[in-house]
Amino acid sequence: MFDRLELRVVTDRRSSQVRFLVNGEDVVEESIGPGTDGRGPSSVLLFPPDGPSPLRATEEPRRVVLGEPECTGGCCGYLSAVIRRIADVVLWSDWELPADATRPLEYTFDAAQYEAELTRTAAAWPQPGAAG
Repeated sequence: MFDRLELRVVTDRRSSQVRFLVNGEDVVEESIGPGTDGRGPSSVLLFPPDGPSPLRATEEPRRVVLGEPECTGGCCGYLSAVIRRIADVVLWSDWELPADATRPLEYTFDAAQYEAELTRTAAAWPQPGAAG
C-alpha cells in the first residue's frame, strides 16, 4: 500500500512555505516539533518559476531539504530526505535530521499520484511579483 502525499502552501505577507503532509500528518512538524519551518526562507526553491522542482523524482537520487527547526537549520541542522523514483514508485528515504529530531518513516508513493500533487502545487504556487 502506498503512502499519500499532500503539499499545502501556507502564505503570509512575508513568504510562502510548503507543508508536507504524508497520510495526513505533517512530516516536518512530527519530526522536529511544533513551530517548525516548512522549508524556511528557501521555500521558493521548491517550485522555481524557471525549472523543475527538486521534489520531482528521477532515477537519480537527490537529497532535498524539507524543513528546519525554529532556531534555523544553520544552527541545529535540516530535515532532509533522499528522493528517487524506482519504476512507478517514488521513495523518500535516508533521512538526515536536526538535533533532537524524530526520524520519519521511509515513505513510498505511487508515482502518478505524487507527480499529480507536484503539478497541482506548482500551479497554485505564488509567483514572484504577483499581487497578494
